[in-house]
Amino acid sequence: MTNRRDFLKKAGVATVATVAASTLAAPAVKAANQTIKWRLQTYAGAPLAEHVIKPAIDAFNKAANGEMVIELYNGDQLVPTGELFRAVQNGTIDMVQSDDDSMASPTPVAVFGGYFPFATRYSLDVPVLFHQYGLNKIWDDEYSKVGVKWLSAGSWDPCHFNTKEPINSLADLKGKRVFTFPTAGKFLTRFGVVPVTLPWEDVEVAVQTGELDGIAWSGITEDYTVGWADVTKYFLTNNISGAWIGSFFANPDRYNALPDHLKTLLNLAMDSSHYYRQHWYWGGEAKLRVQGTKMQLTTIPDAEWQTVEDEAHVFWEEIAATGPVARQVVDIFKAYNADMAKAGRPYRFS
Repeated sequence: MTNRRDFLKKAGVATVATVAASTLAAPAVKAANQTIKWRLQTYAGAPLAEHVIKPAIDAFNKAANGEMVIELYNGDQLVPTGELFRAVQNGTIDMVQSDDDSMASPTPVAVFGGYFPFATRYSLDVPVLFHQYGLNKIWDDEYSKVGVKWLSAGSWDPCHFNTKEPINSLADLKGKRVFTFPTAGKFLTRFGVVPVTLPWEDVEVAVQTGELDGIAWSGITEDYTVGWADVTKYFLTNNISGAWIGSFFANPDRYNALPDHLKTLLNLAMDSSHYYRQHWYWGGEAKLRVQGTKMQLTTIPDAEWQTVEDEAHVFWEEIAATGPVARQVVDIFKAYNADMAKAGRPYRFS
């Protein structure tokens, strides 16, 4: 009985001590379990963000179950798109969705983000180039050098012209003031196009006021989604690229601080975003050409358009001459497209 009483006394003391310790430790435990909050800004305006990013972020927040919340901001909402790189580098924003070109990335790969002329023909070209032809390692290496974590690349829509006046020949492009991406605009100046840079949200009004003659920023799906099909009458079926290349980026310190299971969840969310765009754009581009009622389709004859494709390869070599990384990327584009041409249908039809 004495031993039993001693045991109970000691157990009681231990229990009190345990409760006291846990009570004292409670604030520290609570702090450790506080919800992680990130701010993500996309390049896209609100109507487009509803498709290219919001479904994936909503799914992530739900699956994270209170452990982490990503707050989504649309194009230019926190900082101008051209300042996104610096913002994620210095931690003003935790994560970014953009092409390298638009966010003024100070890397040799910046010119290849967005629409690098004729580098891709179909949307599936983009993930294959990154996962099977080595672009993922190049992007990861180059962003590591400048203090930003590159996370994942995916494809968007092809690049077409939608204009106020019909485009039926290359001559019709001369003098046209067009909203487009930096590198695509640089290339299009060879055909008399005048590239214009504006905030994304100002584009529709600029077309209406005559500041712009057209847009070379998207395919027909975006034209209908964001309202540009309401202010332009014509859609050119020729395109200068088969798919836009965009990526997700993060501040490296914030990313490295995430537990592994949230990093995995983030990767799954990005893959979900890439998959959604694949079918949304692919189906939308065809359906709206056939069933859309807002824009008339025009086409530049293949023989004439071939001169644009030929000039793109001259442009590639000029970019490759700017440095070893650019040379490496261009060589990958050349090798990949040669493989696709040799593979034949359905990879390439000509």
